[in-house]
Amino acid sequence: MQLKIWFGVCMLTCLVSCQQYQQNGPATTPIPIVRYENNGVNFDGSYRWLYETGNGIQAEESGNVQPAQDPSQSALNVQGGYSYTAPDGTPISVKYVAGPQGFVPVGDHLPTPPPLPPAIAKLLEFLATQPSTPEPAYN
Repeated sequence: MQLKIWFGVCMLTCLVSCQQYQQNGPATTPIPIVRYENNGVNFDGSYRWLYETGNGIQAEESGNVQPAQDPSQSALNVQGGYSYTAPDGTPISVKYVAGPQGFVPVGDHLPTPPPLPPAIAKLLEFLATQPSTPEPAYN
């Protein structure tokens, strides 16, 4: 019984807080969608969508299904991008691909790793030329 009362008080507090936020919160102006296309999902699993808003946000994505290494499975390969203007006025643009290799974004504003030290790069080149040895079998 006490749990029901506690739950009721929590819900009432949340509703009052939401109502106060709506009354005192910042006034917002709806941003229009100026372009929208959605081709849906085709029979082969491919799709494409895009949109553009009145404040300059743009996004698009397309994807298709391809066979995976395992013949009983398939993989979704996606490519797309989005762009907008950051609050400080910087234009942000990201292109990406996604699939079995994971999500790979590319954009001028994204951090990049430092270059490999020459000794490490040389070691990796050497290791790439060596024949692979099979893993030992453990019984």
